[in-house]
Amino acid sequence: MPIPFTKMHGAGNDFVVIDERRTPLDLTTDQVRLLADRRFGIGCDQFITLHPPPAGTDADVVMRIRNPDGSEAGACGNATRCVAELLFEQTGHPFQVIRTVAGDLPAERRDGWFRVDMGAARLGWDEVPLARAMDTLHLPLPGDPAACSMGNPHATFFVNDIEVAGRDGPALETDPLFPERANVGFAVVMDPENMLLRVWERGAGLTLACGSGACAAVVNAHRRGLVGRQVGVHMDGGLLQIELRADGHVLMAGPAATSFSGVVEL
Repeated sequence: MPIPFTKMHGAGNDFVVIDERRTPLDLTTDQVRLLADRRFGIGCDQFITLHPPPAGTDADVVMRIRNPDGSEAGACGNATRCVAELLFEQTGHPFQVIRTVAGDLPAERRDGWFRVDMGAARLGWDEVPLARAMDTLHLPLPGDPAACSMGNPHATFFVNDIEVAGRDGPALETDPLFPERANVGFAVVMDPENMLLRVWERGAGLTLACGSGACAAVVNAHRRGLVGRQVGVHMDGGLLQIELRADGHVLMAGPAATSFSGVVEL
């Protein structure tokens, strides 16, 4: 049967969004892989499905996130903003709560952008998770990365040249230190308020932007005393503004746009 979809992106990080709130589709892993394929399907960095929220909760929608290889992601900041924009277009409400497997993410529309409360970073080795107990601020890998979880495991390398992302990212994603694989960020700190970032995402590869990766990079840079609490993260697809609140919550603001909509036959 023909299935309606919306193609969206946040700073170039692109998504196929399918609304299953009225009609559950129960798509298989193979179907997700095909639809996410840029040659044989629609093509996207992450495949998003929307589901009705549980009764009696504050959530407006449940968002499920899958990578192009069919694996599931816990959270995605850019996708959260896109879904919030989609719900805003449908309801006119500037405030949305989007439930993910990593928790509820409140999103608020401000000056044409959406700002998402991504919650507090998880800093324990078992929360990332890592394969064994260690200091997450200095991992025993060449390049001395730091790690945290923003709903997904992230490792941040502070480098002089982000071009190494495509070369080093694939092996680091699957390093035995990361039992659930890792999103690997390569950050160049320009000054205390700005950084360049490129992220090799687990299950997706290089993307033009990564919202949770931007949050993780700022958290890890702040822990090392490299940046302040308000940082502009410049990625290939555009700019995200990250704020670290005193209570530990990480706020991410950025654009969200609809590219096109259509229908697809499985």
